[in-house]
Amino acid sequence: MKIPTEPIGSIPRPAGLIAAITAPAGGAELTKLYANAVSDTLAALEKTGSPVITDGEQTKSSFATYPLEGLSNLAAEGMVINFEDGHSRQLPLLTSGPFRYGKYAVEYLKAAQKQTQLPVKQAVISASALSLIYPQNGIAGYTQAEFMADLLNECEKDIRHCLEQGAYKVQMDFTEGRLSLKLDPSGGVLKHFIGVNNQVFDRFTKEEQQKLGVHVCPGGDHDSTHSADIDYADFLPDLFELHVGSFYLQLASEPDRVKVLKIIKQYLKPDQTAFIGVIDVLNPTIETSEIVKQRVLEAAEYIPINQLGTTDDCGFSPFCDDISTTRETAFAKIKARVEGTTLAEEKLFA
Repeated sequence: MKIPTEPIGSIPRPAGLIAAITAPAGGAELTKLYANAVSDTLAALEKTGSPVITDGEQTKSSFATYPLEGLSNLAAEGMVINFEDGHSRQLPLLTSGPFRYGKYAVEYLKAAQKQTQLPVKQAVISASALSLIYPQNGIAGYTQAEFMADLLNECEKDIRHCLEQGAYKVQMDFTEGRLSLKLDPSGGVLKHFIGVNNQVFDRFTKEEQQKLGVHVCPGGDHDSTHSADIDYADFLPDLFELHVGSFYLQLASEPDRVKVLKIIKQYLKPDQTAFIGVIDVLNPTIETSEIVKQRVLEAAEYIPINQLGTTDDCGFSPFCDDISTTRETAFAKIKARVEGTTLAEEKLFA
């Protein structure tokens, strides 16, 4: 396709899998349910016509905490992230060093690649998000500087293994970026996060950076957000300072898309591609291909066509227990994105 289109990542899990994950028992039955969910997800995504697919994060506990699975040096006392509907998510706290990932994203990538001939992209969590697990009071015998050195090494390893395995693209999820401006309106925390993530990206060549991307949104969990009230105008100028080739931007649910598109036009660099969200994952109404087409044509008035792509606003189920959207709705929305992007492409390149 002349206008690339890619998913963000997560797809709602089957009801049977969610029940097994949340039940005390697991073992062999859970392993089987995981495998079936991945197979079914890959097959369904292929049927949507999507030229690039993912495993739908069917076996991740969440987009943010998969590297922490299996670790014993954690306590359930970390930062609480509040959503507009009143529910919250809490990060764990590190209790001792050294810090090492318990699981790397390449495991998910390898499993998916075995079951499809299509290009597979892989999402990873940002170093800036994981930096929040270090306690404010410190850890005896393990300084924050030592932790950050370990964290940067682990995040690089997570990405590099995926590139070496042949990932079509490696997408860093950076949803805490917009949230940081809610916690610190001065922008100091955001600039710190940008700097931390660039320390990872700068370990890769310019060519490798073109295969890296960053996804941002105001959160999307149980059809609620944590930072949708933060103006993109305060966020995007710093965002485009990240040293990657692709930016996946929530946009369909924005109240003033044209305002955001004008900001993207102003700050997007020549070697960067803006994948604009044309699917509102928090809205149960399934977009038509014509609606998607119009959103792409609208974006093309501001973004150079050779720097324009389409995506969904967010993953459909970033946490394993999120059942606010059905699998059927998610696949129908993705199909509309693919078909609508094709219609817009035919119009733009006629």
